[in-house]
Amino acid sequence: MARFCPLFSGSSGNCLYVGNADSGILIDAGVSARRIETALAAREIAPSAIRAILVTHEHSDHTSGLRVFQKRYHTPIYASHGTLAALLEEKMVAETDNCFPVEEICLDDFEITAFPTSHDCRESNGFRIVLRDGRTVGIATDLGYVTEAVREGLCGCDLVHIESNHDVRMLENGPYPYPLKRRILSERGHLSNEACAAELSALLQNGTTRVMLGHLSRENNLPALAHATALAALQVQGAVENRDFTLQVAPPENAVSPLIF
Repeated sequence: MARFCPLFSGSSGNCLYVGNADSGILIDAGVSARRIETALAAREIAPSAIRAILVTHEHSDHTSGLRVFQKRYHTPIYASHGTLAALLEEKMVAETDNCFPVEEICLDDFEITAFPTSHDCRESNGFRIVLRDGRTVGIATDLGYVTEAVREGLCGCDLVHIESNHDVRMLENGPYPYPLKRRILSERGHLSNEACAAELSALLQNGTTRVMLGHLSRENNLPALAHATALAALQVQGAVENRDFTLQVAPPENAVSPLIF
């Protein structure tokens, strides 16, 4: 059985696990290697079971543990050409000869396809991961809006991890300086609860049965609000939670049970 574990999610750090107890992939390594090791151990996953780290983009909340983890375990790193260039320039990796571009690759039990996302970085990606049994996971966070490439990447996935970063009203009335608010609300910023919710009905109609909302802002969102916004959009279509779909919110740190699918 496949497992999806949101080990860390949010502006303070991001790291996801997809696989089983014997073999898996990390998506991002945005907290210290020690914290990642501790989170994996809580799931009875050995770091040596990690076959690769897929990096969505170079921002520190997705890469801060990358160099040390790779140095300890010699884990291959895969990312877009632009992200790889940024990682190498900023010396965010320990083994430069163990870093590879990702577009479409087969890696042990996983078929991985990258798709571009719109974010204020060098060249960010989301990922579509097909496991050995045919189950498919789609991951799209850190995106200002949902492009057709993102829709195509997520369409038909059994499980989707998608950004629901902020409530627009909370952000507009919150303490962030105006330039930062503009950045977050821009097409190269982050996806709001409302924008996320607008995409979910189509995903459900195309076979998605498990949704995990991720990368929530601590300052500009509430888990209950993100969940309620998404749920309302799905209920309008006549879908029933825990019958037609499951809907969860990834917590900031390793506190949710793995999704088995």
